[in-house]
Amino acid sequence: MIKTILLQAGEGGGISSLILFGGVALVFYFFMIRPQQKKQKEQKKFIEEIKRGDQVVTVGGVHGKVLSTDDTTVVLEVDKGVKITFQKTAISLDASKPAATPKEEKKS
Repeated sequence: MIKTILLQAGEGGGISSLILFGGVALVFYFFMIRPQQKKQKEQKKFIEEIKRGDQVVTVGGVHGKVLSTDDTTVVLEVDKGVKITFQKTAISLDASKPAATPKEEKKS
């Protein structure tokens, strides 16, 4: 009995397992890779559009106002007269916009 079940599973199982693997790969792409790529594009666009006067937050959690920018760096004023230079890649988000809640993120 077990021998016949194993033989039946061995016959033609290559195509069905290939289809199953392909389906898993598609699900993985649409639920994991594609959203991450979209998020990276949005972050890159945000970093490129940073301008003087924007309120931003760095990856380390420092809040500040953009005083100047160049190709790779941003100068932030974090307190009255205190200026710190950061790499543009260290800027995490726009502090002037309210943070999105998980429900709002799913809608967009």
